[in-house]
Amino acid sequence: MTEYLAVDGGTIAYEVAGSGPLIVLAHGMGDSRSAYRAVIPPLVAAGYRVAAVDLRGCGESSVGWPAWSRTAIAGDLLAVIRHLGGPAVLVGHSISGGAATIAAAQEPSLITAVVELAPFTRKQSIRLGDLRVKRFRRGMLRLLGTGAFGSVPLWRSYLDVAYPGVKPADWAERLGRIDSLLREPGRMKAMQGMGRSAPTDAGAQLGNVRCPVLVVMGTLDPDWADPHAEGLAIVDALPSGLGRLEMIEGAGHYPHDQFPDQVVSLMLAFRRSDAARA
Repeated sequence: MTEYLAVDGGTIAYEVAGSGPLIVLAHGMGDSRSAYRAVIPPLVAAGYRVAAVDLRGCGESSVGWPAWSRTAIAGDLLAVIRHLGGPAVLVGHSISGGAATIAAAQEPSLITAVVELAPFTRKQSIRLGDLRVKRFRRGMLRLLGTGAFGSVPLWRSYLDVAYPGVKPADWAERLGRIDSLLREPGRMKAMQGMGRSAPTDAGAQLGNVRCPVLVVMGTLDPDWADPHAEGLAIVDALPSGLGRLEMIEGAGHYPHDQFPDQVVSLMLAFRRSDAARA
């Protein structure tokens, strides 16, 4: 059941399942909370209360927001956590990975741990050699085209590259849902706004994070020529001992949708090890 929270600038949609310690799931741009449909049931079965959030401008959340930065998204996520009675483990994919970093740095009492899935959390730079990597080149061209032209077909073409090999069983339905949402008034504009926002605000906060952080990258993620190196760079920018990198072989930019069981296993092991240290 969809619930709504009024925050400064609009309304955030979310849904909650289960009972126990709170985990909040935040998706990437051009998507909705349904990206976590395969992750929620096993987390609930493991004894967690799971809140899946539609980012501003996405899913069932309102459109017409004044800003699309990771800092703005972090504010929305913190508002949801306060409303639900945190603290929480905050899980962020792609742009929300950066937002989760900011939220943890800004309100350490509300965030017990962060999980970043294929996150854009640092300033990005492209080297000439990166363009020799075919999947990176294909993904980048489709992303740039989607942002420049607001093209839903180009975004669907990008998703085909971002899900290399393994597709979810409900792939056709998933694409149809994304296509339908992005054709609603204001949704593509939201996606373009997020795409234009640089992750420098998140990178500036990495050193201020005080909770454990799990970074999960796919070995075939087309958003980076070297996903492993990007994940290591994020871990290295965190205070010593807080970050851990896990790679999922064969995953692209959506490891939680391609390999949900592996992602959940990593998350639960991460929480167990954190509890043991505490």
